Amino acid sequence: MKITAIKTIVVNANTKNWIFVKVETDEGLVGWGEASLEHRVKSVVGCIEDLSHYIIGQDPTRIEYLYQIMYRQPFWRAGVIGMSALSGIEMACWDIFGKSLNMPVYKLLGGKVRDKIRMYDHPGGGNADIVYFKETVESMTENAIKSVEDGYTAIKIMVVPRTELLDGHKVLNHAQTLMESIRNAVGDDIDIMVDFHGRTTPDMAIQYAKVLAPYRPFFIEEPCLPDNVLGMVKVSENTDIPIATGERLVTRFQFRELLEKGAVAVIQPNISHCGGLWEAKKIAAMAETYYVSVAPHNPLGPVTTAASIAFATSTPNWLIQESFRKDVPWRDEVVINPVQIEKGYVIPSERPGLGVEVDEKAAAKYPFKQDAFMRYFNDDGSVGDF
Repeated sequence: MKITAIKTIVVNANTKNWIFVKVETDEGLVGWGEASLEHRVKSVVGCIEDLSHYIIGQDPTRIEYLYQIMYRQPFWRAGVIGMSALSGIEMACWDIFGKSLNMPVYKLLGGKVRDKIRMYDHPGGGNADIVYFKETVESMTENAIKSVEDGYTAIKIMVVPRTELLDGHKVLNHAQTLMESIRNAVGDDIDIMVDFHGRTTPDMAIQYAKVLAPYRPFFIEEPCLPDNVLGMVKVSENTDIPIATGERLVTRFQFRELLEKGAVAVIQPNISHCGGLWEAKKIAAMAETYYVSVAPHNPLGPVTTAASIAFATSTPNWLIQESFRKDVPWRDEVVINPVQIEKGYVIPSERPGLGVEVDEKAAAKYPFKQDAFMRYFNDDGSVGDF
């Protein structure tokens, strides 16, 4: 079997675009992957075209070999754009491999280590006009209650505004009030994760952690950007709340120092960015030797969700899986056999490959639109973080 073509289908999903990758073969088997990367659509699509020249004519089931070609043979090691392109192609090759053997991908990744996959929800929304700090305490609390009523036993919220280097009492008080309201509303049996979105400095993150600690967050996500590992270490050493990060990191090499320095309790590779399923498995195996859990990042499309389920099904130190359902009401319409979440859990599919197929006619209803390049500024006019 040989790869004959690699194509992309871009679907506009409100404030972002999903990049579906279609790998075709001379035996008629087609594999689907996803390489979605916010605000970098044209760059990723172009990179997929570049990488295709390296592997057209190759056997799609030689996945490690193809990864090595795409990663090592270009002179420059890839960043998040190149690795997202590689990840989408790699994911589609796994889909072909599973279909060629008539078995689900998770069986090729080591087999089932659990029977169901726990998902968590985003009660903060996902629409373009929602800015978390402008949400009222009441509205976010109502959203959290709705998530629990829908069967989720875990939710992730954002309580940190787009901040200055140091913030005062007002924002800390808001974070505490919001966390207290949601905790009181959902009760002690619901796990609440708090996403800082990399907006805070280490010192500011420590202050936020202190006001949130009484409400027992499941973990704090991205308390600061991961490019300063010692900053992450400082946060970790000054709070009892587990620290999670990794959505902005690609390949096992970028996770190494975090693990070696004991900076995190949970890593969050995104399978559509980090290098694909096999690289995510390698990252997870590294983390396991440090007693670190894996909670893959995924605010992306339905193909990434299917790949994340295959990973979760076969990975022993997997912890919990992010799900996203409020970006567009038709997200499941663009794929055949979408992942089904029932009472906050997914039962792994026995369908061959990743178990989902992109419906190209349905996808064509939502063609590419340029992402809204969101710009954020502080009160004094200086540039703020997303």
